[in-house]
Amino acid sequence: MNPTVARLTLRGLLGRRRGILLLVVPALLLLVSAIASGTEGSEHTLATRILGQLDLGTLVPILGLVVGTGVIATEIDDGSIVYLLAKPLPRWRIVTTKLAVAIGTTWVLAGIPTLLCGLLLIGREDGIALGYTVAALASGAAYSALFLLLGVVTRHAVVAGLGYALIWEALIGNYVSGARTLSIQQWGRAVAETVSGADLSAEVSVGVAATLLLTVTVAAAVLASVKLAGLTLAAEE
Repeated sequence: MNPTVARLTLRGLLGRRRGILLLVVPALLLLVSAIASGTEGSEHTLATRILGQLDLGTLVPILGLVVGTGVIATEIDDGSIVYLLAKPLPRWRIVTTKLAVAIGTTWVLAGIPTLLCGLLLIGREDGIALGYTVAALASGAAYSALFLLLGVVTRHAVVAGLGYALIWEALIGNYVSGARTLSIQQWGRAVAETVSGADLSAEVSVGVAATLLLTVTVAAAVLASVKLAGLTLAAEE
């Protein structure tokens, strides 16, 4: 990890417009949870719907999209990445540094609000709050890596990522049974189920889920490093 790259990446990521957008996502989750906590009904059902479908299924992917693409896609689009690539740094170190910043930011903006909302909705009952918090951290890392990769391989990363987050994760991943085993959201739910000990209707075992989450994160980082090296060669030519 390179401290200078990390500092510049964080500064660019938390610029005025993007910084405000990043705060909207956790604020929305907190607002919905605060309103829902005052309604009548099963606390367990309410918490699992908000944390499982709204948070883990929609807001965490969107947050990962904004952060993951934001750490590198903008630099590639405006051409400023050339100045970074001109430095005597291995391309994999650039990618891993930016990925570390992306994951750390996602963890702060997804993990803490998820825990607070879980405690607000159901308290410490059944370990639901802790389970979904760990799930948000694990899923957030995978989303950050996946969307960082999109930021490197395509100039339409935000559009492609938004389509994936809203269509595959939020819609198909929730309602099409056969596709659930290939959903980061469902892998996160398996983690939440294991940590909490509650029945959250996870579609895969935690062993498979953890393996797939790690595989996606590492594979995305490796592919992004390879693609970035290709961009360097193209620039030099």
